Amino acid sequence: MSDAASIPSASLSAPHGPLAGLRVLDLSRVLAGPWATQTLADLGAEVIKIERPGAGDDTRHWGPPFTTTADGAPGDAAYFLCANRGKKSVELDIASPEGAEAARRLAATCDVVVENFKTGGLKKYGLDYAALAAVNPTLVYCSITGFGQDGPDAHRAGYDYMIQAMGGLMSITGQPDGAPGAEPMKVGVAVVDLFTGLYASNAILAALWHARATGEGQHIDIALFDVQAAMLANQATNYFVSGKAPTRMGNAHPNLAPYQPFPCSDGMVIIAVGNDGQFRALCGALELEAEDRFATNALRVANREALGPLIAARTQGFTMHGLMQALERAGVPCGPVNTIDQVFQEPQAVHRGLTVEQSRADLAQPIRTVASPIRLSKTPVRYDAPPPRLGQDTEEVLGALKAEG
Repeated sequence: MSDAASIPSASLSAPHGPLAGLRVLDLSRVLAGPWATQTLADLGAEVIKIERPGAGDDTRHWGPPFTTTADGAPGDAAYFLCANRGKKSVELDIASPEGAEAARRLAATCDVVVENFKTGGLKKYGLDYAALAAVNPTLVYCSITGFGQDGPDAHRAGYDYMIQAMGGLMSITGQPDGAPGAEPMKVGVAVVDLFTGLYASNAILAALWHARATGEGQHIDIALFDVQAAMLANQATNYFVSGKAPTRMGNAHPNLAPYQPFPCSDGMVIIAVGNDGQFRALCGALELEAEDRFATNALRVANREALGPLIAARTQGFTMHGLMQALERAGVPCGPVNTIDQVFQEPQAVHRGLTVEQSRADLAQPIRTVASPIRLSKTPVRYDAPPPRLGQDTEEVLGALKAEG
């Protein structure tokens, strides 16, 4: 038996997902758009993914690692698998008149179109919002770009890495100036793309609600740069309130202390103190004097350089397990710094079924992806289909179009 957690039985027996009956034409590729449409697919929507003939989504080739086909050849890259579960794959050359016409006819049968071409890039194919809405007035059309549909940078391509830099995230990520290894750092996953996909799926559902109430579709304009600015959250408002731009602080928190990893004999544990009561409990668990200079959070933030080494001197005498036991008994939030393999071995991860395992006939091994975090009591997420083989649904989808005349 695989060590992957089994899919909860409710997700297999539920007759419909909450978005059953919703049809989505996915003209996007790479990550932000596919992440949005995978969310819709997990919730029961039919998602038709249009891919370039013979090549497909760029991420099919973004490896290693690659899957292995039944005959031992390299298959799809792992990158592709993470964002394309539950979709139908149709090979279609939209740059050809015939392909563009087929895409337009498909769009006329859909509730939603998602695309991430450069601003205005689909107009020449008659696949822009104005052209499709003229035929399908209730259509919700979501455009995902680097900088949006207007403004001085609207023409520019946008990539997660450059947007993390331009949007300020890298300026607050990494070790502070003067520390070993100090330089602006990107996050370890393409977090702007992922947030953009989530904002896009939220916007799509809001627009669908409006369309249901009024019969009126609309164009959604989602920009990676806008999303990155929104993601700055408290760091942006820290700047607005103080007038000072936040800087890199390593693993320290700009507004709380102690709120960072501390060393143990066999690894590191995060201690996340959110109030003064938790700090007093921490002092008790570590047999550390609760000095007046650390009595409030504001004082601890002001004196963080003195506080951190005092705590570290105590924690390094514990094993990770021993420290977490002591802190949990005291009611102090804490957690291990896990490697990715350790994440999915956590008893909580196993219990919650965070790994989904699916089979695809052309591959030598099952496909494993991370389960959706959405838990609905009446209409649970379903995992009806693995990430598709390139073009596996072309005949079915385009054949249905021909049958409709």
